[in-house]
Amino acid sequence: MKIKPKKSLGQNFLSDKNIIKKIVDVGKINTNDVIIEIGPGTGNLTEFILKKKPKKIILIEKDYKLVKSLYEKFKNSVDIKNEDILNFQVKNTSKEKFIIYGNLPYNISTEILAKWITDDEKFKSTSKLIFMFQKEVADRIIAKTNSKNYGRLSIISNWRLNIKKEFDITANSFFPKPKINSTLLSFVPKSKYFNIRNPKNLEKITQIFFNKKRKMIKNPLKQIFKNPGLIANKLKLDINLRPQNLSPLNYFEITKEYEDQLINWLMWFLINSTS
Repeated sequence: MKIKPKKSLGQNFLSDKNIIKKIVDVGKINTNDVIIEIGPGTGNLTEFILKKKPKKIILIEKDYKLVKSLYEKFKNSVDIKNEDILNFQVKNTSKEKFIIYGNLPYNISTEILAKWITDDEKFKSTSKLIFMFQKEVADRIIAKTNSKNYGRLSIISNWRLNIKKEFDITANSFFPKPKINSTLLSFVPKSKYFNIRNPKNLEKITQIFFNKKRKMIKNPLKQIFKNPGLIANKLKLDINLRPQNLSPLNYFEITKEYEDQLINWLMWFLINSTS
């Protein structure tokens, strides 16, 4: 079956066998591993994963035409699910953890990563993520404090994941050839991470700060807290700094103070509404 890549789904199929082998090797797959591959396309990466003889391979593919092609190619050697990865629910009833591979559509790549960070079931069921991103997006994910690419994506990614840049991949490795280059990143869930009650609060805090990234941080602090000076002193923050000057830990601590403030407001409301 001849497959024509769909532009609407952001399909660019990886075709360089040397690059495919390098990507598979990053996972250090053994015979006890369960693999999930997001967007397997024509199955080029899947072929190399099968050579490692993992315990099980689960393919998540949205395009029904590709699903049919994958069934024809691999028969019963893999478990194929015709699903949108954004709606996919991880149901891991065993103690095994998944290695996740993904040549992600550029238009939803950060949304997929965010789901694996913020969804407890996905996060706890994963031993390693090996994702390909548009190079510019990867540069933002791995960016350090005070750099031009540092921002919300860098902070949120660092909350629960250890991140490593593996290598860059040129556009020539794909069919059809995209207009940009890619970067392969690997992510390992942290065993210990800052306790944030609701990840949406971290998303909210970073959005408020980086919506005014050229302003000094005293401005977003005033927007978030009733007593911004008190919070700044407690967290030892220089209010004349700008958002890109604060570390991920600073943002985690600010988020915790915000959550504590929400709880205090709720307690005040409950007490006063019953008195």
